Amino acid sequence: MNLSSLTAISPIDGRYADKTQGLRLIFSEYGLIRYRVEVEVRWLQALAAHPGIPEVPALSASAQARLTEICDGLDVTEAAKVKALEKTTNHDVKAVEYYLKQQVAGHAELSAISEFIHFACTSEDINNLAYALMLRDARELVLMPALDKLIDTLTKISHKYGELPMLARTHGQPASPTTLGKEIAVFAHRLIIERNQLATVALFGKANGAVGNYNAHTIAYPEVDWPALSEALIEGMGLVQNPYTTQIENHDFVARYFHALMRANTILIDFSRDVWNYISVGYFKQRTVEGEVGSSTMPHKVNPIDFENAEGNLGIANAVLDHLTQKLPISRLQRDLTDSTVLRNLGVGVAHSIIAFQALEKGLSKLDADPAKLAADLDDNWEVLGEAIQTVMRRYGLPEPYEQLKKLTRGQRLNGAAIRAFVEALELPADAKARLLALTPGSYTGNAAEQARNLTP
Repeated sequence: MNLSSLTAISPIDGRYADKTQGLRLIFSEYGLIRYRVEVEVRWLQALAAHPGIPEVPALSASAQARLTEICDGLDVTEAAKVKALEKTTNHDVKAVEYYLKQQVAGHAELSAISEFIHFACTSEDINNLAYALMLRDARELVLMPALDKLIDTLTKISHKYGELPMLARTHGQPASPTTLGKEIAVFAHRLIIERNQLATVALFGKANGAVGNYNAHTIAYPEVDWPALSEALIEGMGLVQNPYTTQIENHDFVARYFHALMRANTILIDFSRDVWNYISVGYFKQRTVEGEVGSSTMPHKVNPIDFENAEGNLGIANAVLDHLTQKLPISRLQRDLTDSTVLRNLGVGVAHSIIAFQALEKGLSKLDADPAKLAADLDDNWEVLGEAIQTVMRRYGLPEPYEQLKKLTRGQRLNGAAIRAFVEALELPADAKARLLALTPGSYTGNAAEQARNLTP
């Protein structure tokens, strides 16, 4: 059976293939081969640019052009040639080396130095840089744009509903009022923090040989400053050199990267659940989509499926990312291969995150607040003004303010008349009493509107 979106085992490449196609160039087997080829070519170029390695003279414009052509022309057909070589070598990185030697065979200058392809490298020198480039491009090209778009959407919703009063609920019970926009702003601000954390995670790499000591490098060219050459190569790719490693780069930065993404995802799980509840109680209405069905048997339903989809995918993403963060920094002694198969799943958690981000965008685009429902809920809960009244009573020294309001309000529903009657009986300064008498649940929102207005992405 041929692979298609209908026969794919993973929904990433099946049901959600259209949502994750931007990741294929990065995290696929083809993507890994493409990054490996880039690293091998850059290493050869670095050797040729160093005056202390005369056996690899400076490359001519023709040679440079051929290497660029090899990298730029590495399409799926070319990657298949690498996979064909792997069937013989049973080693994926060695297959890349042999592929490059075949590709330069027709160029006399490059053919003469072909044995310096993969010179003094262990496979991990190539792999760790390839995976770091994957994470670099995933962050720059996919994750940051998706997070920025979601933050922008939340910011606009926060501004739109910044002054719309809403009954808050703590422990699920009626609490001091807020505004709908301010509550959205809380999530946007939390997301901004984690977005910025993710953006600043340094991506490390190493090119220091079999156990991290430049053993082969220094025995062949003892006069070359190999750490400096390695650093120039790595920084030239937008990465940071890790000077202390075993055979592998320690993967600690991968854990930091994914921990930041996990925190962002956890915030969005929290957000998805809150919006789900707001829809459930009627604070938000969902615009219907022509032809869409909410239930196979109950035709009236408009389910919050986008937020449920997001919550589910964020959970899967974090489960995968959590395993990666726990496993990848651990390696027996100087090297074991338990990270090898795990690293091939770098794109899985990212993909489920992206699916969730898109589901949230879709769900948010269909929401409209229901001011009448919000107002009715506030009007049914005048007892929430108990906080305001007892606090003013404290200021002016009235006896047992908390206890009096507890007796009046705890576990009871009060209307405006009952609240005002209590206030009228208080011995308060006229201006303070007037403020309390004018207060309604809908106007008792503190600086919530200001917080919403002040939110910037």
